[in-house]
Amino acid sequence: MNKDNYYIAIMAGGVGSRFWPASRETLPKQFLDILGVGKSLIRLTYERFTSLVPPERILVVTNKMYKGLVAEHIPEIPTSNIITEPSRNNTAPCVAYTALRLEAMNPEATFVIAPSDHVILKEAEFLSKIKQALEHASTNEAILTLGIQPTRPDTGYGYIEAKSGSGDMQEVISFREKPDTAKAQEYLAAGGYYWNAGIFVWSVKTILNSFQKNASAILDILTKDKSKYNTAAEQDYIDEVYPQTPSISVDYAILEKATNVYTIPVDIGWSDLGTWNALHAYMDKDEQGSVVIGDNTLLVDSNNCIVKSDAKKLVVIKDLKDYIVIDEEDVLLVYPKSQEQEIKALRKSITQKEYL
Repeated sequence: MNKDNYYIAIMAGGVGSRFWPASRETLPKQFLDILGVGKSLIRLTYERFTSLVPPERILVVTNKMYKGLVAEHIPEIPTSNIITEPSRNNTAPCVAYTALRLEAMNPEATFVIAPSDHVILKEAEFLSKIKQALEHASTNEAILTLGIQPTRPDTGYGYIEAKSGSGDMQEVISFREKPDTAKAQEYLAAGGYYWNAGIFVWSVKTILNSFQKNASAILDILTKDKSKYNTAAEQDYIDEVYPQTPSISVDYAILEKATNVYTIPVDIGWSDLGTWNALHAYMDKDEQGSVVIGDNTLLVDSNNCIVKSDAKKLVVIKDLKDYIVIDEEDVLLVYPKSQEQEIKALRKSITQKEYL
């Protein structure tokens, strides 16, 4: 075990569709100070990992259009460590590309790959579990994922089903898609089910072997000329071959097929902040259970709402219950919290109709 072989890869290519209208194509949520703490989510993610590895061993994989934003938010990492995808093909090609780059940099690498836009309150516990995962993955051909202890029957997350038993590491039986409320309640009551946070740890050798076994089509496309990786010719090569890869998640391509997947159950104060409801659950609330982001908003007899406005004008809301109100410069969204899963499709339809 050589800790100099540890790397971090941060995935930062998403659009954050469910966080519309604050998150946009040109400035997605990972680059926003969505918590009002003076730092973007990607900056907070980077800082979280700096106690584990130095900046030169932190990579960010993102869409080509966000390379400048990444460099602006994380100026400490080498520009060459910002690896860019020419197309959005979901997470499996992203993981394979990252592993191939790291193989060219250090074939003995073991790495964490994590989203750029999650919140983790218990950072010391999180880092302790990540260290444990890195140590195990560096000496075993194991695919490790963090399993979040569920606190409610949430329908917005995928679930990990693990073999019952004690211990810090449990064998994964299956990955379950986002359930309906009844099924989520069933998972919670049964125990042995965890939220899938999308935080994975594996060695370069292990994950590339798994791609060769379970998703060889992706690897075949990306390895037509492996000599290009970690050279000046890499970007042109990736621009040519990467769009040919199938658009598929790493969950479908690898995790649901592999037989060497284990989860480490954790209680780390995690939220993916994937939706306005998730942000509402995370933030401090007023005496009526509402969250207000911005200085010029007055809520009167309004319950369980989340309101965000950066407007200079005064915003007054009365007798509203269970609503999302997002006031951007060019969009005002007023939407029931219970229907927030529709926002992603709404954004797409609005873009198609060219309202914006």
